Amino acid sequence: MKKIPVGIIGVGGYTGLELLKLLLTHPYFEVVFLGNTQGQSKASHLYPSLLNVLEQEVQISEASDIASKCELVFLALPHKSAMEFAQKLLEFQVRVIDLSADYRLSLENYERSYTQHLDPKNLSHAIYGLPEYNEDLIKNATLIANPGCYPTATLLALLPFAPYLAEQSVFVDAKSGVSGAGKTPTPNTHYCTINENLFAYSPLQHRHQIEMEEKLSFFGQRKLNIHFVPHLCPVTRGMLVSIYARLHQEIDPLEVLQTHYAHKPFVRIRTQPVEIKNVSGTHFCDIFAKRSGLDLWINSGIDNLLRGASSQAIYNANLMFNLPHDCGIPKIAYVP
Repeated sequence: MKKIPVGIIGVGGYTGLELLKLLLTHPYFEVVFLGNTQGQSKASHLYPSLLNVLEQEVQISEASDIASKCELVFLALPHKSAMEFAQKLLEFQVRVIDLSADYRLSLENYERSYTQHLDPKNLSHAIYGLPEYNEDLIKNATLIANPGCYPTATLLALLPFAPYLAEQSVFVDAKSGVSGAGKTPTPNTHYCTINENLFAYSPLQHRHQIEMEEKLSFFGQRKLNIHFVPHLCPVTRGMLVSIYARLHQEIDPLEVLQTHYAHKPFVRIRTQPVEIKNVSGTHFCDIFAKRSGLDLWINSGIDNLLRGASSQAIYNANLMFNLPHDCGIPKIAYVP
């Protein structure tokens, strides 16, 4: 089988690098274009770890040039920049997987949370790329909105319990590795700040809160008010989520999870609280849940750069091209 030509725009960031690493060993995709908005260079200059592995040029090119080479383009760009590229690429009939927030939300919610949307036409038919819940639509999509990391870990944990929740208010406490803040240094990600430290940021007003609420309403058929507090942890990668909710009846939480995800191999149901070390470097989402009376606690963990971004994008690409679902998908954790 001839390999499918793909490109990455935004290879200079962490999620762009993770995409590149996964695609270099993928049996059906071939990376024919690497783009970066910050200037031309060799891949091994951007990332010295790629010396003697990949000497491909990272370029700045017009959409028409990229479209002439690629059947699929991954956009690993900040919001707003991504939609500018996506709009042009879609005009040339190239399929797009966007890892930014630009196509995840309704127009109203996007403009309330981010900025004015420049491409409402394509936004209206973008498909939310959460494979466990949207596989059929993903297969035929031309534009995939890859979910955010916090929403991925939260939705996979919470959606199975949507029919059993007694109240609309759900509390989500999430902790992310520093790579989730991106590659550009900030005062909060400075070594002297984050080392031996742990702190909340954007409590009750993080943009991913609206994404969680919108998708819970869509997939779970429940309007829930999410009270979301994210934290930054002194680890490189990994995400741990704790969800607190109230049930309207007594259930066996693990039985609910095991039944719901019986045929979803990349969601693992644990019998003990989740550890991020077991998912670091993989596409797995590990989930545990426990109740005390009608109080429910749900615990989930993912690799924020992989399941929360790049490997989820690869999984979506596999679905779009009718490839084996687990092609190029990492399964072995970074242990020790």
